[in-house]
Amino acid sequence: MIITRTPLRISFAGGATDLPSFYRAHGGGAVTSAAIDRYIHVLVNPKFERSIRVSYSRTENVDRLEDLQHGLVREAMRVTGLREAVEVHTIADIPSEGTGLGSSSTLTVGLLNAFYAYQGILKEPAELAREACEIEIDRLGGVLGKQDQYIAAFGGIQFFEFRPDDSVRVAPIPLATRDRDALSDHLSLFYTGITRKAQPLLQRQSERTSENRPALERMRELAREARDALVRTDFRRLGEILDEGWALKRGLSSGVSTETIDVQYASAKSAGAWGGKITGAGGGGFLLLFHPPERSHAIAQALAPMERLPVRITPEGSRILFVGR
Repeated sequence: MIITRTPLRISFAGGATDLPSFYRAHGGGAVTSAAIDRYIHVLVNPKFERSIRVSYSRTENVDRLEDLQHGLVREAMRVTGLREAVEVHTIADIPSEGTGLGSSSTLTVGLLNAFYAYQGILKEPAELAREACEIEIDRLGGVLGKQDQYIAAFGGIQFFEFRPDDSVRVAPIPLATRDRDALSDHLSLFYTGITRKAQPLLQRQSERTSENRPALERMRELAREARDALVRTDFRRLGEILDEGWALKRGLSSGVSTETIDVQYASAKSAGAWGGKITGAGGGGFLLLFHPPERSHAIAQALAPMERLPVRITPEGSRILFVGR
């Protein structure tokens, strides 16, 4: 039996510049993001019969890999060379789709790590991230960026550069444990209660890349400014960067924000938040806020009855938790 644990993520700045439609044509993209202590666990166990059993929000029992409807599991098995006689369980700490915390990419990285470990193979984070991108973008035809796969594999706080030739530069942002804890104290996540499909939003953003080029170039620069603010532990500046980035992101396409989300964000700022954003493609999911730690209670009151999700930044990427018989 193999169990892997892979972190979800929050993105500080640069999201949307990791879409191929931008970074391939306009000099590359950049994203600053961090892994959080909310995870997706993958369990892989031998199955006595030669069939495949996959348990997630539903359960599939199939005799052939080709009949498996869960595309991420099916393609991860193909890539790693598994064809039969396995049982797969996936367990998420939050709703598994539409929350903007990178869950599909986190799952893909965790599946690859688990399937390789099941065969006695250890893969480097860069290999797991690259193959996860191949599955989601090339094999399954998804319109999405690359930041989620890379932060899930590497963990910690990272500055990513997505180059026009499709290579990725990974630069860890060095924070001492006390500074990483202080960063965690300055952030809050509130669940909007709305889940949404990211693909339509990302498709519209991709189609509007040329029109949105000035905004996207500024968002790319904000990723660098966020990196620098983190190195200086200037958390107020980081909040201001998120505020500017959210204003730019709202203009990329319709559906990124809603009237309700705008009211919630304004309420959070009135209660003391420096800035924030809706995580992921937008339209729902989680509202990420940066604020002085002493304002967290007032912000929670202002956003009631929205549910606050306590999170901390984690230095760990996808890891193998258990190997047993």
